[in-house]
Amino acid sequence: MNHYPPHLLHLLELFKKFPGIGAKTAERLVFTLMTWPEDKQKQFAEAILQTKQKITHCTTCGALIGEGSCLFCDTSKRDSNVLCVVAFAKDLFLIDQTRQYRGLYHVLGGVISPMEQITLSSRVLERLKERLVQHHVKEIILALDSTIEGDATALYIKKELNGLNLPISRLAFGLPMGSSLDFIDGGTLSRALQGRLTF
Repeated sequence: MNHYPPHLLHLLELFKKFPGIGAKTAERLVFTLMTWPEDKQKQFAEAILQTKQKITHCTTCGALIGEGSCLFCDTSKRDSNVLCVVAFAKDLFLIDQTRQYRGLYHVLGGVISPMEQITLSSRVLERLKERLVQHHVKEIILALDSTIEGDATALYIKKELNGLNLPISRLAFGLPMGSSLDFIDGGTLSRALQGRLTF
């Protein structure tokens, strides 16, 4: 790799900045890119350059939107009585693709990290409380990862919203479909027992 031309090395380093992209995958991507005709390379470069202009965050819910109004804030098509809180905009799309939830969303834009001393700003919570009052929300769903950061964020939000007397739920965590108990770790099994449903 040391014998590659400087610009090729530069491209490799840029591709390796993507999560999950190691040296070998970066090589495959760069060498594929080099086989593209110039007009296709220009299209690719233009699409990257236009990302900040063409994709923005909704100022109300935090979802990623293009031109026009936010589909996720359209109360004529969504149940405004339920608000699903997610950490990042990409989580919103994952939940919406299930077609099991038709309420409103609220993107926090991050999670609390006790190890890295990252907290949620007071403005993030203020915006959340404003939306709860504005839409007369009757239920909050905390759709946060089952990690130290996700748990810390969920507990913090629950504590901060305690005075509103609203039911707060979290996504059920437990056994994956088609799994055997032999291969389930203790933490997951414990969560499955705690989150068990009436059968």
